[in-house]
Amino acid sequence: MDSKVMLDIRNYSKSYGGDKKAADDVSLSVMSGDIYGFIGHNGAGKSTTIRAVVGVLDFTDGDIYIDGHSVKDEPMECKKITAYIPDNPDLYDNLTGIQYLNFVADVFGISASDRGERIKKYADLFEITDSLGDLIGSYSHGMKQKVAIISALIHDPKLLVLDEPFVGLDPKATFTLKEIMHEMCERGTAIFFSTHVLDVAEKLCNKVAIIKQGRIIASGTMEELTEGHSLEETFLEAENEQ
Repeated sequence: MDSKVMLDIRNYSKSYGGDKKAADDVSLSVMSGDIYGFIGHNGAGKSTTIRAVVGVLDFTDGDIYIDGHSVKDEPMECKKITAYIPDNPDLYDNLTGIQYLNFVADVFGISASDRGERIKKYADLFEITDSLGDLIGSYSHGMKQKVAIISALIHDPKLLVLDEPFVGLDPKATFTLKEIMHEMCERGTAIFFSTHVLDVAEKLCNKVAIIKQGRIIASGTMEELTEGHSLEETFLEAENEQ
């Protein structure tokens, strides 16, 4: 399988007024088949960058391309092939789980047979099949997160973007999500996710970027970055050098 650039962030910057930039000249590329970790402290600029990638946050400085399409100029083309799971999914509490999943499948034009197969597969894996008929408003945070994950996988995205995806998941669901991520990458999906859980990133990712105060201070393959050290040691060393 030939690898291609699925996410290309070029010199992206974002400020919320004043001189301080939440993201400052951020550039990185995520290839098909990559599991790319985006790590940094809270407030480092991870969510700001991710929200620009998925079209939630406007920006003027720099460019972002998804499979060659500009997020600014071709937002619909980008959204068709991207899935986004925010750190705190905001779902429709007055729908049942299955109604919400069918609503998302309708948005992406997924056939009845494909959606049925995918919903069954992932609902069984996350052990929530029996709860899909219940109102989302009755779900726990972890249950809502599982539904959000399933909804993101319904259209078989080329790029999966996740913001702190493991927060709120129980250990079994965390393991299941990691297995799904590996399976998707083997099919050529690109995955870009933020985390501050460094041991998860070290075991899961083949590439990583470290962001501090809006700037990328280190990036590359896991082997290049760690050079025999742990990711935690690499992260702390990179932080201290800046």
